Amino acid sequence: MIHFFQTQDGCVRQIAAPVPGCWISVVDPTAQEIQQLIEHYGLDSGFVRSSLDEEESSRIEREDDQTLIIVDTAMSEILSEETILFFTVPLGIIITDDYVFTISLRDNKVLRDIADGVVKGIQTRMKTRFVMQLLLRITAIYLQDLKQIDKTSYVMEQKLGDAMKNQELIQMLELEKSLVYFSTSLKANEVTIEKLLRGRTIKLYDEDQDLLEDVLIEVRQAIEMSNIYSGIISSMVEAFGSVISNNLNFVMWRLTVVTIIMSIPTMIFSFYGMNTTGLPVPQTWFPTVVSILSTVVVAWVMLKQNKNKHSKHKRR
Repeated sequence: MIHFFQTQDGCVRQIAAPVPGCWISVVDPTAQEIQQLIEHYGLDSGFVRSSLDEEESSRIEREDDQTLIIVDTAMSEILSEETILFFTVPLGIIITDDYVFTISLRDNKVLRDIADGVVKGIQTRMKTRFVMQLLLRITAIYLQDLKQIDKTSYVMEQKLGDAMKNQELIQMLELEKSLVYFSTSLKANEVTIEKLLRGRTIKLYDEDQDLLEDVLIEVRQAIEMSNIYSGIISSMVEAFGSVISNNLNFVMWRLTVVTIIMSIPTMIFSFYGMNTTGLPVPQTWFPTVVSILSTVVVAWVMLKQNKNKHSKHKRR
């Protein structure tokens, strides 16, 4: 899908056909659209295919009058009612003499925000400035998703005490995996931005350089946040495993107590149900009373022992 956008009266608006100084957004293009990009707009075929490769890493490349910038963007996906997966996908930015192309396999929040006018001060005709603002928005989305990961981990932490299922543990493992993706992608983006900052690939004006320095600061902050959150969640995953194991042991102890208690009247009534003689007081009320008293005594003893163990544990 190919859309054309241009800044008009200070706002980004979609236009019917491309004009010099516009932004061309390409999302999940068909084979015919890819051919159109290469033949009609003269884009380097290698640049287009690299932008659509999910395994492509962040980098900068220049070929003749075209510059390719690939950066990883943050995305999220709801796997189930209580499981959210955060991941990254490459976004290709191709700068030509007349246009700025963004090429991606997936629609993402960065492109939607710019197209919907959420990002203020966008000027599509100022290609370098537009790319800097795009990079800044990409980094801002990373920070938003990192805060969302932190909130999700906090919710999971509140459920830690009562955790009995694997669902909470799976969510924490997904968050841990997401932070690994984020950290790796952010470090690659940092290297790319540092190369841009040297000004050898694209010409930077003073204002553009200041904006790019802000982007670099934000990226480094995001890297630091992802490292901190990764360490916290790793500890929480270990705690989750221990809590689930302890809760399971407690449930098994309860079942064991119930089994022992219920076996006492069964055993007594089994004796009186045999075809034997010489049993004391061979009447129904006697084994019933003995069963009740024995069950109460055993239950009291076992509960008292468990209470004493908990008291000793708290003193320690």
